[in-house]
Amino acid sequence: MKKILFGFLFVLSFALLAACSGGNEEAQPADNDSEKKDKGVVNLYTSRHYEADDEIYAAFTKETGIKVNVVKGEENELIERLSREGAATEADLFMTSDAGRLHWAKDKNLLQRADSKTLAANIPENLRDKDNQWFGLTKRARVIVYSKDRVKPSELSTYEDLTDAKWKGKVLVRPSENVYNQSLLASFITLNGEDKAKEWAKGIVGNMARDPQGGDRDQAKAIVAGEGDVAIMNTYYVGVMANSEDPEEVKVAEKVGVFFPNQETDGTHINVSGAGLTKHAKNKENAIKLMEFLSAEESQGKFAEANFEYPVNPNVEPSELLKSWGDFKAQELNLSELGENNAAAVKLLNEVGWK
Repeated sequence: MKKILFGFLFVLSFALLAACSGGNEEAQPADNDSEKKDKGVVNLYTSRHYEADDEIYAAFTKETGIKVNVVKGEENELIERLSREGAATEADLFMTSDAGRLHWAKDKNLLQRADSKTLAANIPENLRDKDNQWFGLTKRARVIVYSKDRVKPSELSTYEDLTDAKWKGKVLVRPSENVYNQSLLASFITLNGEDKAKEWAKGIVGNMARDPQGGDRDQAKAIVAGEGDVAIMNTYYVGVMANSEDPEEVKVAEKVGVFFPNQETDGTHINVSGAGLTKHAKNKENAIKLMEFLSAEESQGKFAEANFEYPVNPNVEPSELLKSWGDFKAQELNLSELGENNAAAVKLLNEVGWK
């Protein structure tokens, strides 16, 4: 009887041990499969509205398995939304144009530091925030656009020359509320001080062909319409018009030229579109991976070809159209200073009556 009882207990113990071991072996592969299928998400708030961007996000998902959820809106609305949502926000990344706007987000305590060796290697130091709270991903130059019929390139030289009496009633530019103009003036404050920056702004106001109005493309259209001879514009918009589905915009682009000012002095003003890691990001690692992907050579090439923006990655060539305009010397300053000097720039623009 004892032998039978012992044998029964032995068999029961072995069966229980086997059952426990079998359960563990089945559970482990299920966890691994789950990790392979679901790499998580990254939630992006962006003011950029380009098909090329969506294609790059899709390529990122295909390569990493990380889904990109995109919320698009106007930059000021998105900044306000981030402020309102606070710690409850789903946003992991904030992306917009102009270092000034990126600085606003930082100044409102909406971003956090993101340290990445890949971003440091792909993006020059002057094109990213001093505290690594935002990173430039594409570049644009703010240049002088001129009428090919009425202006010779040899007549052009510097931003400062546009205040000369020979350009009286001939200069076209956007309103002072536009952040591109604010950042341009902020760069002059950094390079030359507030007094000279104010003097320049006052001179531009004195030479305006009309009250400031419209966007950059409207300035080019006004040149062709004969309202003025020269305009201050971003290169990006000339590229967009040259490749527009609207034949009238293509005609406008054909009738204007691009001139890079200040090649013998401080260089041409540049700005960026960029992204920053939000303060309350729930998917921090995925967000940094997306920024790294956007700064890599393949993505930079797509930005350059499809959107007519200059790549920030020094290993990537500009598009053929941008190359046709020639190389240029850019201002040498950290773009963080555009945001830091924004309030002073706005003050000067108001003081000189730049509407």
